[in-house]
Amino acid sequence: MKSQADYNDSEIEKAKSHIVVEIIQYVPNAILSKTIIKKTTGNITVSSLDAGEELEEKHSPFDTYVQIIDGTAELVIDKKLFTLKLGQGIIIPAHARHKLNAHEQFKMISTTIKSGYED
Repeated sequence: MKSQADYNDSEIEKAKSHIVVEIIQYVPNAILSKTIIKKTTGNITVSSLDAGEELEEKHSPFDTYVQIIDGTAELVIDKKLFTLKLGQGIIIPAHARHKLNAHEQFKMISTTIKSGYED
């Protein structure tokens, strides 16, 4: 069964150096997320997905940038398949249907920008 074992909504400590890939660990059969920054104009989150996990299809009214910081992820955007490897990133366009699959475990940073849509 797919589970989200931990979601920490508080930001990480400011003005303190960190190694981003070490902010979050892998947990068997789980998806973990930790907030780096959360503001009304957007947020940055680091997540880990164990092998076999998936983030179900959804959409966001805002652009989201995803970058893989460990492992390899399968991302589907509007039925188009992308395989993202360590260091690769992609912009998920606002309103696009998307989902992520972990055929192997991976970690990612996702950045959502909520401003700039006023036009």
